[in-house]
Amino acid sequence: MELLHSGKVRDVYADGDDLILVASDRVSIYDVPLPTPIPDKGRLLTALSLWWFEQLADLVPNHVISATDVPAEFAGRAIRCRRLDMVPVECVARGYLTGGGFAEYRRTGAVSGVELPRGLVEASILPQPIFTPSTKAPKGEHDEPITYAEVVDKVGAETAERLRQITLDVYRRGAEIAADRGILIADTKIELGWAPDGTLVLADELLTSDSSRFWPAESYQPGRAQFSFDKQYVRDWATGSGWDRQPPAPEVPAEVVEATRARYVEVYEKLTGNRWG
Repeated sequence: MELLHSGKVRDVYADGDDLILVASDRVSIYDVPLPTPIPDKGRLLTALSLWWFEQLADLVPNHVISATDVPAEFAGRAIRCRRLDMVPVECVARGYLTGGGFAEYRRTGAVSGVELPRGLVEASILPQPIFTPSTKAPKGEHDEPITYAEVVDKVGAETAERLRQITLDVYRRGAEIAADRGILIADTKIELGWAPDGTLVLADELLTSDSSRFWPAESYQPGRAQFSFDKQYVRDWATGSGWDRQPPAPEVPAEVVEATRARYVEVYEKLTGNRWG
């Protein structure tokens, strides 16, 4: 195998005509990898992605070839994948107003150029899910929100519309499935690539705690920050630590690591119905 790319949290190897996508225990916030790993994170995200790929297989094709035909040292945290020509856009869907979207709304009344009603607050449910794409920044740089018109400029009108529709379809299906299990999906990011036959295919990870914000439905209350089954807990710790969001990032305290792992485990179990470990 040949190492092609070592990203913020994933490593990609070439194995013949296939790719081996390996999820590490690294965690990245504000596009900066932290020096402290979250134990089992790679295995948890891989297992959750595989579960979601299966749930949505009838909606959009995915890049998975095998979760078992991988090198033994990567077992449980790797997927054998098809090679794709990746779309140069991060595809984001939002059903609730939070995070960077809420910050942008407070400044402009819109998110990625999508005008929203006045008077929305932190964690407001949106009238309908919206497509809020961003750039796909190189390692060490920050993804930046872009408008739909800018996506059209990058990939053309037909592809832009397909990206928007697939992203919103994935979000709606995922949110519906999660809601039946007591989980709200506030937003999610997906990646898409072109297969050789011209099909747009889901790649990377899908509806995980790193690519989505998961909230418990039972405690949801707009107007405040929500309990979050994802790396938002690490983001909140980092924000409170005084870190300026520039590398190098600080070490994460053991209690934050433990609490974060517990959230990854809990949402995996709630969504899949499977016991972790």
